[in-house]
Amino acid sequence: MGIQTDYIDGQGHRHVTDAAALQIIVDALPVRNPYRFIGQAVVVRRGQPSRTELSQATALPLRWKIVAEDRVIADGETRDRAVLWPDLPVGSYRLHLADASGFTEQAPLIVAPPRAFAGDFDRCWLLAVQLYGIRSARNWGIGDFTDLEALIELAAGLGADGVGLNPLHALFDDRPGDCSPYSPNSRLFLNPLYVDVEKLPGFQRAFESKGAVAGLRARDTVDYAAVAELKWRALRFAFDTFKANPKGDRRQDFETFCAERAPLLSRFACFEVLRHKFGKPWWEWPEEWRRPDEARCASLRQGEDAAEIEFVEFVQWTADRQLQACKELTGRLGMKVGLYLDVAVGVQCDGFDAWNEQAAISRHLSVGAPPDPLNTAGQNWGLAGFNAAGLELQSFEPYREMLRASMRHAGAIRLDHVLGLKRLYLVPHGFAADNGVYVQMPFEALLAATAQESVGYRCVVIGEDLGTVPEGFREQMADWGIWSYQVMMFERDDTGSFRGVDHYASNALVTFNTHDLSTYAGWRSFSDLKLKRSIGIDPGESDDARWHALHMLSDVLRHHAIDDHDLYAVAGFLARTKSRLLAISLEDLLGVVEQPNIPGTVNEHPNWRQRLPMTIDAMVAAIDVAALKRATAERSRAAG
Repeated sequence: MGIQTDYIDGQGHRHVTDAAALQIIVDALPVRNPYRFIGQAVVVRRGQPSRTELSQATALPLRWKIVAEDRVIADGETRDRAVLWPDLPVGSYRLHLADASGFTEQAPLIVAPPRAFAGDFDRCWLLAVQLYGIRSARNWGIGDFTDLEALIELAAGLGADGVGLNPLHALFDDRPGDCSPYSPNSRLFLNPLYVDVEKLPGFQRAFESKGAVAGLRARDTVDYAAVAELKWRALRFAFDTFKANPKGDRRQDFETFCAERAPLLSRFACFEVLRHKFGKPWWEWPEEWRRPDEARCASLRQGEDAAEIEFVEFVQWTADRQLQACKELTGRLGMKVGLYLDVAVGVQCDGFDAWNEQAAISRHLSVGAPPDPLNTAGQNWGLAGFNAAGLELQSFEPYREMLRASMRHAGAIRLDHVLGLKRLYLVPHGFAADNGVYVQMPFEALLAATAQESVGYRCVVIGEDLGTVPEGFREQMADWGIWSYQVMMFERDDTGSFRGVDHYASNALVTFNTHDLSTYAGWRSFSDLKLKRSIGIDPGESDDARWHALHMLSDVLRHHAIDDHDLYAVAGFLARTKSRLLAISLEDLLGVVEQPNIPGTVNEHPNWRQRLPMTIDAMVAAIDVAALKRATAERSRAAG
């Protein structure tokens, strides 16, 4: 089953998983007989000779056939302990094997391009943004897709080739306090709160309280509950208007979208209606609804819930088309990357994805991390992740669907905690975070599937590979064309010295910090250390260590003939690296002190709620545009 029952943590201590915890983990994973002939899913790289060794348990001769959609496209027989596979088109197939003893088995066979999409640009930079935190003179207290269009134009004017965003995944519309974009209901659909409802036909009837909207617009944090109440009301008015005109181009486009996203969209809509109807986790629903069933969903669509199901689909169509318009704007402006979207590592166990993929996603287990020097108790992220057996039984289709959902409007995506493609640290519900296990994943098969979708969508894939990385991991990832993610704050040697520009990889995204780390202004002012201490969190760093880090930063900048040490100096340093993508956060450009998220906190800090201190229209005046353009000159659009 690929379960590692003991492990060495980040502090060098050995942990043996409790027997009771181990039993829950074993029971939570789907049963899949071990492969008798081939050991694992077969991966073929297009245009390269491919040979699979057979196990000693194979009774020769072995007959094989390759099946695509119930049609045999190749077959053969081998009397050797190896199979040479034929040259096949890129695709996903099922392999059927039978040996002389009559034993049979099936396995996935993936024919992948040699590498993921490499990008058709040299070196450029992106503006990184938390979309929910954007202020404008017209939004409803949360950044929306019209704000994103304005940000795209701002970024293009600054010389950037794209805008990087927090995950846009669907959350729970009835749990507005549950607002982390990294804890989604579904990674397959979009968060409707990013819809600009004022663009929708029928909006005027919904706009009943200018005072309420003005109040939300003036707040320093996003009031998700109040925003949701107003936006959902407006969306329902827009839906009524849409229903009143059952013909025309909009109806045709809606039906096209529903067909594009079938059958997942229909299932998602049914799930949302059922979730509201029953008001409890899906495993406590009436028995007939605890698993998705196409016939039952079809009957639900014919009954009293038909309009509500269509409303969910309408909202997703609206969100998708507004995001698509943003993508199209990046194309018209000549941006080489366009949108760079983040993909969360897991989902909430009571959400749609976990209901829809009960074999591939284990709701009883949470993804996390073992103890390390910064988190001595270990981490439990409260998210359900994929498991190997369930993915293999479905030829990795659930994983592909997740990639497609983000890639459809993106020029680049980042896979959060990409180490999970090789092994996941899983903690059973009810146990401490240090009582988990590592479970091996089919790494090469997942890389191959990633390469397939990446090439198909012409979308660069960046793997967030921070933390303790297994030996050879980055090399194998690079071999498949998956880019690395290098954060300058972590790129220091044993003495604390920052590494020079030559240290950074070419196929990588480089940045100074992340949403889980201090902003540049907060880091220089020690504000992050003060805040964490004030709320009872050990910052893991002393003031003396921070002073040392500041001196080390000045040293590396001076070594590269950069005399200043402000944000633009750091941006200029990172711009000189050979890394093909550089991300500069909007918070840093605006001098924001507080970081978007402090890991390990819930209510102690306004995580995922903070809004920027000014509207989009005022941002250019707050940014030293000349300094930014000097810093990024060799990789800006103007230079290209």
